Amino acid sequence: MTEPLHVVGGGLAGSEAAWQLAGRGHRVVLHEMRPARQTPAHQTGGLAELVCSNTFKSTEVTNAHGLLKAEMRALGSLVLSCADEARVPGGSALAVDRDVFSAAVTARVTGHPNITVARDEVTVLPPAGVIASGPLTSDALAAAITARLGVAAMAFYDAIAPIVSRDTLDDAIVFRASRWDKETMEGAGAEGAYLNCPFSRDEYDAFIAALVAADQYEGKPFDPVPYFEGCMPIEEMARRGAETLRFGPMKPVGLTDPRTGRRPWAVAQLRMEDQGGRMWNLVGFQTRMRIADQQRVLRLVPGLAGAEFLRYGSIHRNAYLNAPLALSPHLSARDEPQLLFAGQLTGVEGYTESSATGLLAGINLGRLASGDGAVVPPPTTMLGALYRYLREADPRHFQPMNANFGLLEELASPPRDKAVKRERYAERALADLAHWCDAHAVLAERAIVPVVA
Repeated sequence: MTEPLHVVGGGLAGSEAAWQLAGRGHRVVLHEMRPARQTPAHQTGGLAELVCSNTFKSTEVTNAHGLLKAEMRALGSLVLSCADEARVPGGSALAVDRDVFSAAVTARVTGHPNITVARDEVTVLPPAGVIASGPLTSDALAAAITARLGVAAMAFYDAIAPIVSRDTLDDAIVFRASRWDKETMEGAGAEGAYLNCPFSRDEYDAFIAALVAADQYEGKPFDPVPYFEGCMPIEEMARRGAETLRFGPMKPVGLTDPRTGRRPWAVAQLRMEDQGGRMWNLVGFQTRMRIADQQRVLRLVPGLAGAEFLRYGSIHRNAYLNAPLALSPHLSARDEPQLLFAGQLTGVEGYTESSATGLLAGINLGRLASGDGAVVPPPTTMLGALYRYLREADPRHFQPMNANFGLLEELASPPRDKAVKRERYAERALADLAHWCDAHAVLAERAIVPVVA
C-alpha cells in the first residue's frame, strides 16, 4: 500500500486540497492543530472556519470573483458545494452561515473514507504534500518553511497599496517619467518606469485634509498593527504633519510636469503591476482606510477621478511566501514538484482565491503522485491568471493579490463597453477552461468516492 499524502492546514485551501486528492483515490492525512492549539483568530476546531467576513463575494460571472467561482464549480469544488448548503440571503453575493458552512465541510472531509484528520501541529515539512497553513502559520512551521525555501521566501507583515486600472486614468493629467529620467521600462524605449499624478499646492492640501479625516479600519485583537516606518499608512503619515507625505512617498523632486514645465508641488507615483501594463500600483499608498473612503479620498489624486480600483489597500499581520521568488509555476518548491503550497500562504487574497489554489494543488499533487505532470489553466481563465501573477510578478515588489479582470489575458479585440467586455472575458474563460480540462483529462480522472454516512 502506498504511503498517504499529507495536507497541512484544515482551512479552506487545505480542506479543498484533501477532498480533491481523496476523490482521485489517494489516501490523505489532513493535519490541523486546532483545537489542541488555537490561533489568535480562530474560535473553534471546525475545518474551514471563516474568521473574518461570512461572504465569498459575487456569484455573477461578469464579476471577477464570480468568474473564479464558475471555474471552481466546473472543477468540482467542495468549498462552494458546502457554501451553497449554508447560503443565507446576500443578494448576488454568496453569503453563508459560517457555523453551518464549517460543519458541512467538516462532515464531508471527516466522513470521506480516504481522509484521516490528524489533530496535530506540523513542525517538519513532509517530503510530498500540500502546505496550506494560512496567514497565521505557527512560528515553528514558518521556520521550517523558511529553512526549506530560503530566508527571503516569507514575509510576516502585509502592507498592500491599491491597484488601479490603467485605462481609467486621465492621460490629460497623468504623465510617464522617472525621477531625473534615471529609470526606463524594459523594452519601452525612453519611457519612464512610473506614471505620475502631479498635485498643485491647493490639490495637495485638500488631499491631506481628506486623508486626516478618513475613517480607518480598526483591526481585531489578533491583528495588531505595528506601524513600521517602511509601511506606515498614508493617513498616519498625513497626521504627522502636512508636509510629511510631500517629503516621503509623494516627493516631487526630479520630476517635471509636461503641462507646466515645472516641478509639481507633490506627486503620486504608480508602478506597473503586470506585464501587459493594465494594472498600476500606487507606490507607498498602503492604507487602513475603509473601502468607501479609499474610493472617495484616492479619487482626489489628480488623474484618478474616474479610476477603477482593482485592489484596495490594507495593512495587517499576514504570513505569505514570495511566490515568484520561491515557488514553481504550479506553486511547489522549485526543487520538489510534489511539495506544493496553497491558500493565502502563496500570496493570494480572499476566501475564493485561497480555496481555488487548494483545489488546483489537490489536482496537481494527485496527478504527480500518479506519474502525470502538473498543469495550470491558461491565463485567459481567472484561476490561470492568478497563477500567472504569482509566477511573473516582480519579486522585489511582490504583494498578495485578489481575483480581478486586470489579471486576465487581454481580448484580441476588446469592446469599449465595460459590461460587454466582461461578458466576453467570462465566455472565453469558461470555454478555455473546458478545453483545458479535456486536453489534460482533469475531470475524466476524477472518481469521487461517495461520502460515508
